[in-house]
Formats: sequence, structure tokens, C-alpha cells
Amino acid sequence: MTKTFTIVLLAVLSAFSANAQAQTAPPVPEAQPYGTVSKEDLEMKACEFEKDANAEVLFIKGDLYFTGELISITQEIHKRIKIFNDNGKGEADIKIPFYSGDHLEYLTGIQAETINLVDGKIEITKLDKKLIYTKNVDKDMSEVTFTMPNVKPGCIIEYKYNWNTNYFGDFPDWFFQEKIPVRYNELTTSIPDVFYYRVISHLNEPLAKYKTSTDGRSLLDDGQSYQYNLKNETRAVANVHSLPDEPFMSSFNDNVQAFRYQLVSIRPIGGFQKTFSDTWAKVGGRLIDDEDFGGQFNRKLSGEEVIIAKAKSFKTDEEKVAYVFNEVKNTMKWNTVDDWQTDDGTSKSWDNKTGNSTEINLILYHLLKKSGITAYPMVVSTKEHGKVDPYYTSLAQFNRGVVYVPLDSTREYVLDATGKYNMYNEIPEELLNSSGLYVDKPNNKYDIIHLKKETSIREAILINAEIKPGGKLEGTVQISNTSYNRIAAINRYKKDGEKKYIDFLRNDDNTIKVASLKIDNMEVDSLPLIQNVAFSMDMAGADENYIYLNPNLFTPFKTNFFLSENRLTNIDFVYPRTYSINGVFKIPAGYKTDALPKSISMVMPDKSFSFRRIVVEQDGSIAVRYTISYNVAEYSKDNYPDMHDFFKKMNELLNEQIVLKKG
Repeated sequence: MTKTFTIVLLAVLSAFSANAQAQTAPPVPEAQPYGTVSKEDLEMKACEFEKDANAEVLFIKGDLYFTGELISITQEIHKRIKIFNDNGKGEADIKIPFYSGDHLEYLTGIQAETINLVDGKIEITKLDKKLIYTKNVDKDMSEVTFTMPNVKPGCIIEYKYNWNTNYFGDFPDWFFQEKIPVRYNELTTSIPDVFYYRVISHLNEPLAKYKTSTDGRSLLDDGQSYQYNLKNETRAVANVHSLPDEPFMSSFNDNVQAFRYQLVSIRPIGGFQKTFSDTWAKVGGRLIDDEDFGGQFNRKLSGEEVIIAKAKSFKTDEEKVAYVFNEVKNTMKWNTVDDWQTDDGTSKSWDNKTGNSTEINLILYHLLKKSGITAYPMVVSTKEHGKVDPYYTSLAQFNRGVVYVPLDSTREYVLDATGKYNMYNEIPEELLNSSGLYVDKPNNKYDIIHLKKETSIREAILINAEIKPGGKLEGTVQISNTSYNRIAAINRYKKDGEKKYIDFLRNDDNTIKVASLKIDNMEVDSLPLIQNVAFSMDMAGADENYIYLNPNLFTPFKTNFFLSENRLTNIDFVYPRTYSINGVFKIPAGYKTDALPKSISMVMPDKSFSFRRIVVEQDGSIAVRYTISYNVAEYSKDNYPDMHDFFKKMNELLNEQIVLKKG
């Protein structure tokens, strides 16, 4: 199997260099030779620009150059990390992944050491090379792992190695940002003008350094000398803040500052230029021709005749799709491996009743086609893997195979039978707001489709309770969930068990006691999931004269996830959402309302979010209704200040109390 690499040309880097030259930035630290460490760094107690960091990358330096008569590439990498406290010790567990399929990539020259300051003297502990391990992750990926020795708060760890590839098209990505802050990051590339690589730049930092030069070189081939130029470029950034996991963040890969490269063309020395630029048709063609994808389409499955005959007995295509989907979903067990290609193949996986995501879904595709359904294999990218850029024509963007079924002009399904609670008529949540590439070999058609949920997913909460004298609340709650909310609730209940699930429902609020939980329609996908809860609650602050009730009960809004004043990543709600929360609270005899929240409505100027509260008193009860709508699936971090203020105000209104007074 040949590895395919990502590509796009988003911007030229000259703008970055001009911007960097125009600024008079203060001096920044640079990389140091391996083994040379300053006492100042060893004595440093905290990151200067991110004070609460547990560890900091002091520097990472990459030097990339071509070897083996310009056939292969080597990148020398040297990384140094400062550990500030015990919470930063996890940085000492090193994992270096590489693509080992067909021996395409390999690592050499690994060295590592830990530096401590002991009684004012520098003490170096080298890593025993016997403690460096290489393990296979799957048939294509491997990783080198080791744990740094003698790690203590205040120490510095460093390691270096050479990353090597046997193919000039395998140009590695370079990350300028990490989960911890980076003081200095430098990348130097030396690229022969024989090759033209496009670069996609996702870099928000001004360049602390940019240098370029050109060297004339020659290559001897069959006794003849050929001339070419070597373009050398060094780019560096300094004081890069960590990229944390933020609430409703898409993936690290979507947000990290990085350079990514792809080979577009080569000008062979003494020959004609050859173009490598991809189109989606070329990518689709490679999928069809690949033995581990297209080669699996028509593999016979043992006992398939029974399923196919049963499917054909249904009157409508919808019924056929639903039946075959559930047969595969309930028969096969996903081994948690995501890959766009098969490992053992569909026939063997079917016999073993287990397989990777693409094996399971190509089995589904095969059975649907045999049952007379118009279906197409499709490759997608999961949320963790990162969103697909439609203009970035590369198979490396994908990590899972699924099935695309356009039933008619109004019904298009993307089926994924790996999730035990997935539904045939809902695109899996982890695939939304990205794109999929489907292949139609007979018609030579290969199209990118954006995967999104247009309609808002609703959750309805109905509370019916009686306020008791002395500040006790007793009643019932009914929660109705459909679509992704239904899937998430069932998945959590099955995974955590009833006790932990009840803790989740009551938001771990120890003042709430759940007497019973009854869940209906768990096994019927077409019906809403209905959860009926009987509960009691001791209301805080109640005394002989006053009762204080916060009606925000059993909702997802007990916590405001957007407390931070700043936001580094775009917000990904995955799908539009609407919450309807209704409560009826019976007032105890001898009490009357002393303070009742006012009815109010709020809408963002761009109508992306809205909140409405209605509160009325009637017939000895207080009725409260909240309607909360997220009208967008994604929201830009550029508009976060407005969103932050909206959610802050909404949270205050949601938790405004009803006050009852005796007499």
C-alpha cells in the first residue's frame, strides 16, 4: 500500500516574512546544541508567557534535506522540554509515530537524556537504548516509545532522532504549536528546485526568524553531471501559547498551527516535468483500484443469501436499508480501528464477526448492493482525525469507510454500522461538519459531499412538582430525546450503568434524590427516548418564612461552558439544537410569591442563539417555560466576545430564583 499525502496552496509565505521584518520583536531564545543546557533554564520556575503551564517546550528544531540522489528525505529533529511540577511529568512519556507500511518511513539515531540541577551542579542521566521500544499500531503505522529517566520537577528532558522516508513525495507536516507552550520552534527545509511542493499554512504567529538562500548543486548520474539549485528556508516562531482542549472544540488537528506540504510536480533532471497534482477523480480512482478498498466490493460473504433474500422481501427501499443496516450493526463488532482501507478483508472479518470500520461498512455496502439498493462506498474523516478540506485533494484526509445511500431527492443517508447505537437515517455525529468522498465506478463519478445536519435536534424536559412547607420539592420529570440526543443518552446509560447515569441526570447535585428511573423506547429507533424520573429535593436556604426555588433542574444548563474571556478555537456544536424546558410547581398552602422572575426574551444580533423565559402564577402554581435555541452548528471564535456575553446573561437568567414567603 502506498501512502498518500495531503495538499493545498492556501497562501504564500512572503506575507509572513514581510510582517516579521516590519516588526522590531525583542530577542528570542534559539535552539542549543544537544547536551548544552544553561543553569538559567534549569532554575526557571515557570513559563514566562503562560504562568500556569506544567511544562514547556524550550525549543524544537527540525532540519529537512534530501538524500539518496534526491530519492529520499531525512529530517533531523531535536526537542527540549522543561518540567515545572509533578503534573508535567507526563511529558516524559515519549511516543513518536511513523508510517511503517512498505517500510516507507523509519527512525534512526535516537538519543535522549534528562538534565537535573543537583546542589548547584548539572547532572545528566542518559536513556538506556535498551529501553527504546518499537511497536506496531496496525499494519501501516508503528511508533517508537520510551520514558525519560530520573524525571523530577525542575528537570529538563531532551531527545533527538532522524525521521527518514524512502519516497520524495512523503514530505512531513510540521506543527508549530502543542498541548503545552512552546518557547521556540524552528524549521529549516532544503528543497531541490527539481521538486515543487505546495504548502498549506495555518500559522497565526509572526515569524521570529525567516532566512532564505540558494545553493547551486550537481548530481552525478551514469557518469554525467546535472545541475540544480537547492532552496534553503528557515522559519521560526517564539512564545507560542499552548492549544488547550476547549468546550465544544472540533479537533486538535483542525486548530493547531502547522505547515502541511504536498508534491505538485517534479522536473526530472534531464527529462520532462511530471505533474502530481491530484483531483478528487484521481483519489477516487486510487480507491477503486486499491485491493484493500475497491478490491473488497464483490467478495462473497458466507451465508449472505439468507440476508439478501430477507431484504428483498420488504416492500420499500427504506425497509430494506433499515433491515440490512441493523443486521450488520448487530452482527459485527468494531475493533476500534479506524482506517480507510481494510486489514483482514471483508470475507474474513465477516467470518470472525469483527473488523475495522471500513471492513464493517464495506460488508454493509456489499449486502445493500446485492439487495437491490443504490449505494456507494464513501470515505470520511472522524472528528478526532480532523475536518476534510474540499480543496485539499488527498486520501490522507480520510480515516474511515462508510456507505452513501441516496434513496431519492429528499432522502440521502450516510450509513456507519460501527456504532452499536447508530441509526441508519442519521449521519453519525462524529462525521458532521466535514465532507465525504463517494465513488461511483460504473459512471466514473467521484464527488465530495458536505455532511451536516440541517434541522434542529430537540430535547424536551417536563417537570411537575409540589413545593412542601419547610423547603422540600417532590415530583416527576419527563425527558424526551430524539436523534443524536437519543443516541448519546442510550450510549451513556449502557456504558456507565444506571447509578452513574442518574448522577449525570441530576448534575451530581446531592440535594436531589432520585427515587426511580424508567426508560421507554430504548430498543425502538423510530420513537423518542422517554425517561421518567421520580425525585425529591431539599431546597437550599429555606427557613421558617422563606422558600427559594431554582427551577433550572435536570437540564444541560447547570454549568456555563463559556466562562473564559478568551477563545482560541472555533466553536463546534456539531448540529443545531433546541431545548424546551417546562416546569409546573405547586405552591404550598400558607405561602405566596415574594419574588417572581420576569418573562424575557434575548436574541443574538445574527440570530445564532436565542433565549426565552416565560413565568406565570396561576391556580396556586407557578409555571416556568424556557426555550433555548442554538440555530447554528458552528460558530467563529472571532465572534466569541458576543457569544460569551450572551451565555453569561442566559446562565444568570436560568438560575434566577423564585422566592416564596409564608403568610
